Formats: sequence, structure tokens, C-alpha cells
Amino acid sequence: MMGIIYRDLKPENVLIRSDGHVMLTDFDLSLKGDDTTSTAQIVFDQDPPGSTSCNENSKNQCALAMSSCMLPNCIVPSVACFHPKRGRRKRSSRCGSVEIVAEPIEIRSTSFVGTHEYLAPEVISGEGHGNGVDWWTLGVFIFELFYGMTPFKGLEHELTLANIVARALEFPKEPMIPGAARDLISQLLVKDSTMRLGSTMGALAIKHHPFFNGVNWALLRCATPPYIPSSDKCKELVRLYNCTNNTIDFY
Repeated sequence: MMGIIYRDLKPENVLIRSDGHVMLTDFDLSLKGDDTTSTAQIVFDQDPPGSTSCNENSKNQCALAMSSCMLPNCIVPSVACFHPKRGRRKRSSRCGSVEIVAEPIEIRSTSFVGTHEYLAPEVISGEGHGNGVDWWTLGVFIFELFYGMTPFKGLEHELTLANIVARALEFPKEPMIPGAARDLISQLLVKDSTMRLGSTMGALAIKHHPFFNGVNWALLRCATPPYIPSSDKCKELVRLYNCTNNTIDFY
């Protein structure tokens, strides 16, 4: 929503904070389009099965959903949620949740930047790339978290790049991973960026994937992380690091 393409997602750039939540670092390869703006789109979920309209008890909820931004209070959108009034359309009677898509889709770059194993095919070919490179890299990132290696790594950088462009995605036999995880990775690692998951609906399409069933995205920052670093371990790591005569910055 801030109009930034990250372009350098990899494990070493994802930090675990002391409260267990994660954050990104190292934005020196990021691309921000100064002359572009994100345009918010309102997207309705499909109607629940067996329901075609709002009943009496939910009319107020539907009206509220269609007239407000369904965004966490901690996020301030960089653009207005709706276009200026130009002759309003008749409100739909559907009772689905409202989703906001406001990601930069028109930013393009031909720069060859990134880490070899995580580069998207369109970056290697030099045909120009947009925010779809981040969704490709997310697929590589998830693959590596499951298997301990990236999917297209070769013996040399040139072979790695050739594999990314031409070799089909293959999953190791071990370890066995959930089918939803395989499907998510497969949809993210589509070589044609226009067909890649997230290419048109951005993060919204990925958040709705079955792999993330049960995740409350709106309250994610309030959720208890599965792993919270202990202060003793953090202090020990700092002590060991300082023993190497290196300096360390604290934030």
C-alpha cells in the first residue's frame, strides 16, 4: 500500500523481534515509484452458501461494511478508500465482507537486482518487472523454510539463473509437506508473472489461500507468536558475538 517493491526477500533479511513477531530489514534494493499512486479497489467476498441477500438481522452490518474501510486501526492508508463521489451506483444487497486492494501494479523496472537464488524469471530475462517479483520470492522463501534449500539452486550462478528461467518446479520427496503448502508454492512460482498468484489481487489473493486458513490478518499483530526468543538466549548470542571483536548496534 506504500508503493514499495521490496525485491530482496530472503531468510537473513527477516528478523525475529523480542516479542516474537517478524520484521523486514535491508531495503536498499527496494523500488518506490515516486510518480505512481496506489488505487484502492473494493472487492466483495462471495456470498455464504445458501445465502443470496442480507437478512433483517444483518442489514446494519452489511451497510457498515460497505461504508467503511475494513483496515486495522494501526494502518493509515496512503490513499482514500473510495474515489470522489461521481454519481453513486446502487448498493448491492450482497452480504459479504469488504476487502481493500491498494497495491502498486503499474510500477515497472528493468534493473537486474537481487540475490541469484531468489530472482524472478522476468528479472533475469530483462523484460521488466513489477510487484510480482515479491510474490515469486515469497514462493522461494516458503519453499526454503520447508526444505532447507531453494528450488532452483545450481552449482554456479549461471546454472541457477538458467534453472529459474527454464526448469520446471520440482518438490523433494522428503520431508512431506501439506498439500495446501505445495499448492501455494506452485501458484507463487509460476514463471509467467501475469498468471502468478498475487499478480492482479496482490496480497489479498494470497491471504485467502487455504494454506492460511485460520489466520486473522486484521488482528495478526495482536496474536501470540509460536516462538518468542528468551532474553537469556539473546544475551548469550550478544556475548558470543562480542567475543569475536565485532561491534554490534542495539535498536
